[in-house]
Amino acid sequence: MDETLIDDETLPLARRSVLPGQGFFYPDEFEEAAADAEAEEALSGAEVAVIADPDADGLACVAILRELYGEVVLLPTSPHEIEDSLERVAEFGEPGVELFVCDLCPDRYEYVDEELEAALDVAASVRWFDHHQWDDDVAEAVSAAGAELVVGDSEEECTADVAVRALEEEVPRRLVELAAVTRDHDLWIREDPRSDDLADFSYWSEPEDYVEIVAEHGPDLPEDVLEFLAERRVEKEALIDLAVERGEMREIGPWTVGVTYGRCSQNEVAEAMRERGADASVIVKPAGSASIRGSDGFERCHEVAGQVGGGGHPKAAGCKPDIYDDMLDYAHHWTTRGAVTKQVILDAFRALVPEEESEAKSESEIES
Repeated sequence: MDETLIDDETLPLARRSVLPGQGFFYPDEFEEAAADAEAEEALSGAEVAVIADPDADGLACVAILRELYGEVVLLPTSPHEIEDSLERVAEFGEPGVELFVCDLCPDRYEYVDEELEAALDVAASVRWFDHHQWDDDVAEAVSAAGAELVVGDSEEECTADVAVRALEEEVPRRLVELAAVTRDHDLWIREDPRSDDLADFSYWSEPEDYVEIVAEHGPDLPEDVLEFLAERRVEKEALIDLAVERGEMREIGPWTVGVTYGRCSQNEVAEAMRERGADASVIVKPAGSASIRGSDGFERCHEVAGQVGGGGHPKAAGCKPDIYDDMLDYAHHWTTRGAVTKQVILDAFRALVPEEESEAKSESEIES
């Protein structure tokens, strides 16, 4: 394939906003082989390893662990790759390695059961810190397998907060503050302007670079990083504007739901739709996933996501509906701006409408 067709450097912004990034078009086996090789090299001789979501919250946990334990190997892991990273620890980890899992929650225990048990056979201990909405059965199974699971209140703590209070050692003040500022963005409090800087920097930088910087500076990023963020935000704002322009409002039961499509920063898009009256927002991404954001008027995002293979928090969740069988489905997704994905998620909202309100609305429609 001609790489210029997917090159972010040459595609016009409007077209880039409706297509996934270049990595989407590379076969998974290539990425998996590279990840295997990197994990094998990194885990060789390692005494401590951490499997973490490479966002600001997960990487703050890594910075804290490195401060307390010294050299800690990081395996960056998305929520859909937990079993892969556990399997790599089982295969490449040194016997007796101390393993941490941070800011990750399996939707079902059977997704990680064999891999977790294999990792437990190798590791001296597995400590799992998180703050997402855990199913009780999944939490009980993870703990019963032998992992020490600590889950914080998703409305009060981010995972970095959980790590600070769960670890026996005293965490330096700058990293306690890092956890607090990370929480400000992760829980969508947005009272500290530094939290947006952390979120953006974690998204645009390599995980190791991010950890190195915040480990040294805490939440107060150095001037050269702030200049880098200012440059990148020009394009970020343009992508946000395009997604907001595509937004539509749907009335579903008692809620106004904003829905849009595009490669963009979902939190800022959701905020713009809230300002337009949305109780909840759905931002469908070109890669097929979607972010669901709530408000004080809608705190059931995790319930919506849970119906379509995802999860998260009451006011922030994510999912990727299982509706893509081949590239034709993705082609339809891109050309229709996520029409099927939008419909599936909106149907999940409808399933939450109280029965009496749904019946009343049906009667009103019949009368009209």
